[in-house]
Amino acid sequence: MNMRILLLLICLFPAILLADARQVDDFRWEGVERVVAVGDIHGDYGNYMATLRAAGLVDKKGKWAGGDTHFVQVGDLPDRGPDTLKIIDHITKLAKQAKRQGGRVHSLIGNHEVMNVTGDLRYVHPGEYAAFANRRSAGLRDRYFDLFMKRVEELDPEAFARLPKDFKAKWEADHPLGWLEHRQAWDPQWNSEAEYADWVFDRKIAIRINDSVFVHGGISPYFCGNSFEDLTRRAVELMKNYDPEASGLLEDSNGPLWYRGLSGGEPGASLESVEAILEQHDARRIVVGHTPTLGVIWPRYDGRVVQIDTGISSYYGGYVAYLEITPEGVFAGYPDGKLPLPSEDGNRVEYLQQVIAMDPENPNLQKRLNTITQPPAPEPEVSAEEGEEPAEPVPICGTS
Repeated sequence: MNMRILLLLICLFPAILLADARQVDDFRWEGVERVVAVGDIHGDYGNYMATLRAAGLVDKKGKWAGGDTHFVQVGDLPDRGPDTLKIIDHITKLAKQAKRQGGRVHSLIGNHEVMNVTGDLRYVHPGEYAAFANRRSAGLRDRYFDLFMKRVEELDPEAFARLPKDFKAKWEADHPLGWLEHRQAWDPQWNSEAEYADWVFDRKIAIRINDSVFVHGGISPYFCGNSFEDLTRRAVELMKNYDPEASGLLEDSNGPLWYRGLSGGEPGASLESVEAILEQHDARRIVVGHTPTLGVIWPRYDGRVVQIDTGISSYYGGYVAYLEITPEGVFAGYPDGKLPLPSEDGNRVEYLQQVIAMDPENPNLQKRLNTITQPPAPEPEVSAEEGEEPAEPVPICGTS
């Protein structure tokens, strides 16, 4: 093959220049040279983009500039901020751009994606409803209100007669313009073709890239034996046929969407459990979001667990940061630079002091430093009362 043809092939097919990056299956990759992981975004497009720029994943125009990097976002794009639709639109386009350069974008399912699909709207920002509103929204809402009132009158005429005169105004306050369109776009029980529900259904609960597992909340000892395929399949089926009385792992505090035991929540996972989980999934570390650290990429269990929900959204303080994994090591990236992530808990004080030097105005960092340098005295163990049922033992690695 002459040089001119070789150069032409290189220009047309840059993916052939990849090292040994290989997709094992839908949930596992090997040989990836650079992985960047980012925590919860919560509707803040500005800080989402600031994080991608800090990690070198996008250019000034917001287009993919990460080459063959694999970018993992561990869920919770929606809620608390107004920009969810804008973020989903961008990350969807970014995935296509990355693939053309040999990179990948992996956006996982978080508990807030599930909440939007299943109708738990406690944390939806008013701006998210407004993003759906259009010139037809007022008329659509009026028609829906009339149907609602007719239904109430049919089912309970006495309750209908007791409704206060200002009921419509109060109802409209709870159903702002765009609310109906939001439900039609997110909830498959409202609309079988709900586009954002379909977007969530195409995501995964957990993946493994090289020797790192990525998941939103965490892998608990109760779900340690479940495969990523099984967890994802079950989550999607439960969302498609949501029953609040049988929500299963979608709302299980030990499930992968809500579990905090790897992130300092109680009850915490034992080191033995963490090691069993890693062995089960042939991994070296678990990377989790969900539990805000408020300003720091934080390792636990001597680097076996890494928390990356730094509170990127302005709702939590706007603490931009990312995790980078390369053959050279594991790094915490911040707007002012990267730091090697400690692989031993004993080295976290020095690391945290370096992070504080980068962001001295963040009071949460000093509180964290005080906590690990001056830990509170352990509480005395309390014996079970006579006749009280002993607590069920936590499995080291079970299947739920």
